[in-house]
Amino acid sequence: MNKIVYMDHAATTALDPKVLEVMMPYLTYEYGNAGGIYSLGRNAGEAVHVARAQLANLLNSTPDEIYFTSGGTESDNWAIKGVCDARKKYGNHIITTAIEHHAVLETCKYMEKHGYEVTYIPVDENGLVNPKDIEQAITDKTILVTCMHANNEIGTIEPVEEIGKICNDRHIHFHVDAVQTTGHIEVDVERIGCNSLALSSHKFYGPKGVGAMYLKKGSVCTNFMLGGGQENNRRASTHNVAGIVGLGKASELALLNMNEEYNQTIILRDKLIKTIEETIPDCKLNGDRVKRLPNNINFIFKGIEGESLILFLDMAGVCASSGSACTSGSLDPSHVLLAIGLKHEEAHGSLRLTLGKDNTEEDINLVAEKLPGIVNRLREMSPLYNK
Repeated sequence: MNKIVYMDHAATTALDPKVLEVMMPYLTYEYGNAGGIYSLGRNAGEAVHVARAQLANLLNSTPDEIYFTSGGTESDNWAIKGVCDARKKYGNHIITTAIEHHAVLETCKYMEKHGYEVTYIPVDENGLVNPKDIEQAITDKTILVTCMHANNEIGTIEPVEEIGKICNDRHIHFHVDAVQTTGHIEVDVERIGCNSLALSSHKFYGPKGVGAMYLKKGSVCTNFMLGGGQENNRRASTHNVAGIVGLGKASELALLNMNEEYNQTIILRDKLIKTIEETIPDCKLNGDRVKRLPNNINFIFKGIEGESLILFLDMAGVCASSGSACTSGSLDPSHVLLAIGLKHEEAHGSLRLTLGKDNTEEDINLVAEKLPGIVNRLREMSPLYNK
């Protein structure tokens, strides 16, 4: 079987073998419920305690500000719904951006149906939001601002520290979707100045189905799931001990290896961007060139469909994406690409390549070799491409 070149790390990452190793006991003989007072339960409870401290160390928070969830989507939902419910006596206005992940946008739309007003701040052609636009949108009814740390499609890193200062000065809850950044670049909740933050384990070599919400001490947020007394009575449900242990280990490894991975991927990223621009005409890099995730490459290619491009790359042994994996079944163009000013037909021709710690220069060379021929072949078949 030919080697598979995996370049869709923004969708998910492979489980690190060291993470799997620490998870295995809790999938087999250490099967106790973390709420149990007997030895098996105490062992599981201690493992959850250690993982909470490991994640807190990565985020520069305290362990009692960490709440384990099923992933980034739940964390975003919990923060937005919970904060609005807890602060509804102060107002009903939410501010977000036009390029948020659907976990945020769909939750905001839900809030609109329940009496809340939402302002969607536009971004520039590189996907950057202007903090002054957020500041100007604030009213005396604003209770929540939510902005992603970096965009999952085009990789643009947003000025969250500036936004955090604006919100803190006005005592407005600031929520950050850090699903794409946690474990890859510094995510310091104190420096960002956020009140809550969402993350997902499987984006940085941990297991799927587990994530966390950071909630700053003193920040009000109603409970999302009712039932038992888990997570300090804030989030009912039996602990996913093995998953939580894996998230903790992934956090520990991320803190140790982040700089090395950053330097490695940014070199490969820039090499592939340069090669694509030099070898394929009528293409355009999406997202900010400088304020960009170290592993993100996103292009549009004039005259072709992104879905066809993904299928041809797959036949060449390359796993890539035409946008967010969460909406890959949709025929609608990316809301992110439309928000940065692309036309519908342009947005349909996008390619996202996201690198990981195991990608090599050999992988980059393979994509650089295969991609121009695939684009040319698709353009020859396309009635939309004018040579």
